[in-house]
Amino acid sequence: MENKFNASSRTKRFVFIALGFFSLFLGIIGIFLPVLPTTPFLLLSASLFAKSSRKLYSWLLSTRTFGKIIRDYNEKKGVKLSIKIFALSFLWLSILLSAIFFVDPIYLDVLLFLIASVVTFHILKLKTLS
Repeated sequence: MENKFNASSRTKRFVFIALGFFSLFLGIIGIFLPVLPTTPFLLLSASLFAKSSRKLYSWLLSTRTFGKIIRDYNEKKGVKLSIKIFALSFLWLSILLSAIFFVDPIYLDVLLFLIASVVTFHILKLKTLS
C-alpha cells in the first residue's frame, strides 16, 4: 500500500510540475498576445510549483521578470500602476492593430473588443500598488 502512495505522490508531483511549466509558458505568451492574461497564468504556475517543488517555486519568485509581480499579488493583492498602464496599452494596441489589419469578419472584431473590455475591467479592478 505504501508503494502505491509513493508512486501516486511522485506522479502527482510530476503532473503539477508539468502543468506549472505549461502555465508559465502560457503566461509568457500572454505578454505578447493580449488575449491570454499573463498574471493569472503566473499565479497558477507559482501555486503548482509551491505544491510540487520548493526549488522551482523559489526560482520563479526570484526571477527578475516575474518574481516581483507574483510576490506583490500574493502578499498585497494588487499590481503596480506601471504594470497596469503597460498591460492596458499593449492590450488595446494589439487589439486595434489586429482588428484593423488582420481580422476580417466584423463579428470577430466585436469579439476582440469584448475580450479586451473584459480584460480591461479585470485589470482596473485589481488593487493599484504604489
